[in-house]
Formats: sequence, C-alpha cells, structure tokens
Amino acid sequence: MPYETPFPRITLRRRWRPNRTAARAWGRASGLALGAALVSVAGIAAQSQGARPTADPADVSSIGAIITAVYDVISGDAGEARDWDRWHSLFAPGASLSAITRASDGSIGRVIMTPASWVERSGAILERDGFVEAEIGRITEQYGLIAHAFSTYESYRGRSDAVPFARGINSFQLMTDGERWWVVSVFWQQESEAFPIPARYLETGARLKRAIDAV
Repeated sequence: MPYETPFPRITLRRRWRPNRTAARAWGRASGLALGAALVSVAGIAAQSQGARPTADPADVSSIGAIITAVYDVISGDAGEARDWDRWHSLFAPGASLSAITRASDGSIGRVIMTPASWVERSGAILERDGFVEAEIGRITEQYGLIAHAFSTYESYRGRSDAVPFARGINSFQLMTDGERWWVVSVFWQQESEAFPIPARYLETGARLKRAIDAV
C-alpha cells in the first residue's frame, strides 16, 4: 500500500571548501602549541624523575615485586631504621596515599597524603614503636599499562608477634612505562566489625601459604 510523507523542499548549496592557506596556518600554530605543551610536560616529568631516588630493578620488575617492596620497606622492629629513599623510588610522580577515616561523630571521611607527607606523619612513629605489615592475600587485574590490586594485609608491632593487631585491604593502583612498574596510589581501609574482610580476599593468601609450605 503506497504511503507518501510530505517532505520540505531542500535547496542544495555549493559544498563548503576550506581556505587551505588559513588551514595550513592554523595547523602550524596548533602544532607548535601542542609541541610546546608536550615539551613542558616532558620537562616537568624529567625534573620530577631527576629528584627521585633510583629504584632497585628487582623492586620494580613486576606487580608482585613492587607490592612486596612497599610492605618490606615500611616494616621493621622498634628502633629499626627504614630506607625512605627506597620508599620514594617506588612511587610515580604525583602519587598519593589515602585512608578511610571515621570521626568521633561517626562521619566517614578520607585523609589524603603524598609519599613524602606520609613519611613525615608516620615514619618516626614506625621506627620508634615498631610496625610490620604482611600481605596475606591479593587479587590483581591488569589492562595494558595499568593494574589494580586488592592486597589484604595483617599488621603487627614486631616481626616476632604471632597475632596481628589489625587487618585490612590496601587498594594499589599501578602503571608500567614498559621498563618498570610504578605505584600511582594506595588507598586503604582497616577491617572492622561493620566491615569484615570477605573470604574471597583471604582465599588467595591461604593458597599462597599452602604453596609455600609444600616447597
């Protein structure tokens, strides 16, 4: 059954053609601006890299290696000095550390630190009183150059302690530049009665322990 819909009359006009001279001039100008921006970013990165301690290649060769290095460098008995140059060598320029906090009125917040401000805030206390953090489970996801790891931890006052005083999850965001891995951010929450650690974040640690015991 034929059906016709009335369409408005369309007047065809000559196709617009760009002014090639103006386009070339704009292209040169935008190219110079983009080039300058890239040089500026590269310069900032180079300056940041120049002030950053050189990492031990073994610490940054893989996701597992760099996460293990983070735990190792912060851990030690009372009176044991930490290698803060090693600590800083693990983090990308602009990296952050942050934790979930609960105020006295029950409100939830987040404290945000840089690797340097975290050391200023906690470094001396760790060395004076002792602090050991051990990874007991990890679930990792990676796409291309970026990765995320949910790393379950236990905290102790010293290496000889048998019972942890706290547990929680460190959420690591990482990247690789093709030569090494970098920590971009660590965001953590301590376990509580309201938020017990789900079994799936502990199972990987149990499998790892069984594998080590079997060796």
